[in-house]
Amino acid sequence: MLKFSRNDLVNLRKTHDFLIGVDSDGCVFDTMEVKQINHFHPLIIQHWTLEAISSEVHQAAEFVNLHSRWRGANRFIALLKTFDLLADWPDVKRKGAALPNTTALRAYVNSGLPLGNPSLADEVMRTGNPELTRVLDWSLAVNAHIAETMEEIPPFPCVRACLDKMHGMADLIVVSQTPEEALVNEWNLHGIDGYVDVIAGAELGTKQEHLTLARGDRYPSDHVMLIGDALGDRKAAQAVGAFFFPIMPGKEDESWQQLMNEGLGRFVDGSFAGDHQQNLIDQFEATLPEIPPWQR
Repeated sequence: MLKFSRNDLVNLRKTHDFLIGVDSDGCVFDTMEVKQINHFHPLIIQHWTLEAISSEVHQAAEFVNLHSRWRGANRFIALLKTFDLLADWPDVKRKGAALPNTTALRAYVNSGLPLGNPSLADEVMRTGNPELTRVLDWSLAVNAHIAETMEEIPPFPCVRACLDKMHGMADLIVVSQTPEEALVNEWNLHGIDGYVDVIAGAELGTKQEHLTLARGDRYPSDHVMLIGDALGDRKAAQAVGAFFFPIMPGKEDESWQQLMNEGLGRFVDGSFAGDHQQNLIDQFEATLPEIPPWQR
């Protein structure tokens, strides 16, 4: 049973003039590479019997989830993109590996449903589709494998101090596409859950929906900011007219320091807009290509 609901976002109690959404994996916690490389990707190979192209699976999945403009995407969107890249890769075709039929997965990803294990389980029950059943089995196995074997990773060094500073000037929510159970456990374990009012995971919709529901008519768009490490975070912020502060992949500590020392001050004094915001976005987008190395 979920601890938080969409009503918690809709009924968010306004105690400050500003609202800040914070992504979790790869942004607050340095967990992206560990989760993807040690848990997500090996289980893709295992569940779809892709040992013959294990190298290509790892390369495609790492590009999608860590080094491209799909970084931070919902796991089902990222899985579909990984399979699409593999299907177009000459080395994979030459090896004659049997790739999965992605018709049902593509339909689910494009269905408009909140993309998470609960809605996928409902679709499996409704359709009995074996392709979706395998995707659900993989997703549940990933969660279990992470819960059982992954060592706990603390937040980036400057995060706690920055959350403390933000807590005094804005209402805070977690905005993530990670399942809620994992989010709540991580934030609680490291004692930082008290800084946020709602922990919104994939079950509560997209990041854009999280921000829209939490903002309501309580906060002007220029009083809302999303902190994230993925292009999807930037797009979610843009869609609701909010500011975006990027946590640069590979430069996370420097990014949090910059946010605490300069970004937050600019956010509340009105000088974040314009050239400052655009320069941050330009630097961030330059680090996330669309074309994988083997296609260049």
